[in-house]
Amino acid sequence: MQLFAVADCNNFYCSCERVFHPELVGKPVVVLSNNDGCVIARSEEAKKLGLKMGDPFFQVRELLERERVAVFSSNYTLYGSMSGRVMSLLSQYTPSLDVYSIDEAFLDLSDMGDSSYIKKYGETIASRVHKATGIPISIGIAPTKTLAKMGSKFAKKYKGYHGCCLIDNYERRQKALRLFPVEDVWGIGRRIAKQLACEGITTAADFARQKESWVRSRFSVTAVRTWKELNGESCIVLSDTGEKKSICTSRSFSGQGINDVGMLEEAVANFAARCAAKLRRQRSCCQGITMFAHTSLFREGVPPRFIQQSVQLSVPTQDTSEIITAAVGMLRENLKAMPEMPLFKKAGVIIWNITSARVVQQDLFDTVDRTKQKALLEAIDEINRHNGHDTVRIATQGTDIRFGLQHEYLSRQYTTNIEDVLVAKIK
Repeated sequence: MQLFAVADCNNFYCSCERVFHPELVGKPVVVLSNNDGCVIARSEEAKKLGLKMGDPFFQVRELLERERVAVFSSNYTLYGSMSGRVMSLLSQYTPSLDVYSIDEAFLDLSDMGDSSYIKKYGETIASRVHKATGIPISIGIAPTKTLAKMGSKFAKKYKGYHGCCLIDNYERRQKALRLFPVEDVWGIGRRIAKQLACEGITTAADFARQKESWVRSRFSVTAVRTWKELNGESCIVLSDTGEKKSICTSRSFSGQGINDVGMLEEAVANFAARCAAKLRRQRSCCQGITMFAHTSLFREGVPPRFIQQSVQLSVPTQDTSEIITAAVGMLRENLKAMPEMPLFKKAGVIIWNITSARVVQQDLFDTVDRTKQKALLEAIDEINRHNGHDTVRIATQGTDIRFGLQHEYLSRQYTTNIEDVLVAKIK
């Protein structure tokens, strides 16, 4: 029997912090976004206090202090490292593991046994991953990926499932569909959920009962696939959700912003470098690059100023230096046209028109030796993997991150920095 499992880390960012702060287990914890701007992760205890995803930090600071909520700045180096450990363990339990996000993966458990064995197998995976990493996970198992994701949410919500919810027959599927809000179904966005609500469709069961022709006439092919999956027909391939069609790296600057040309150029150069690195990780190239920057939209008496410009390259690239040159060049061109340097509050780089690096349309008049360029990029990436992020960088990126994030509540990099490794004292 074909069965998919979804392993979903519970409140992942908060769980990562708790691994190294065990005294916080059972207590409210939140993690803040870049520059400590807003709440992006909440423990179950924090959710019960009424804290919502996206709450601006300055608006809820008093509540956090009053309720003694543990607050952490986002520590993506730590979270990425912990994610790698979880995924490495999960790979031991399946012949096929598809990592879907930093805290979620799909496992193929087809033809591995009967229902009772599969249920116990899922419980074992959840228990062993938690014991080995300290990260609690919830597992949903079903004949389709959409139903499996529903199962993982039930496993997270109800302790009686012991970390694993199995939906492998008609009766269990119908019960799960009746209990599941349609707006929480994977593949149903806010816009579709509102349309369905107008039709009186509020649960996954309501949606699954509709005729396929009705779904096709009103929604996209994605919604049709979701409908089929809810009815037990597996038709979603992860490559359908796969490589990004555009990549954006941007940041809001702390304080009132940046009006130093050198610092802004460094910022844009580093954003472009991040985009290029992400591009290489998914083995792609881009041909379109957009650079943007703007002043604060909320400063009274000061009209906002915007910069946005795009360029199309003659040959698709994944080269950091090419992407930086294009992005910084557009910035310089726009700044020259300004009579004075305003305080820029946010800037970013978007790369688009992304294609596979295996199939690149060349240009007869291209002056770049693409073979040497590829070898150089591979060497730089290898050095940075072994010696740390940005050990080798383009000069335009600067020697330090002067425009860096505000990380007032940043935890240590326990698993990747030798200076931050936990020390145990034996008396």
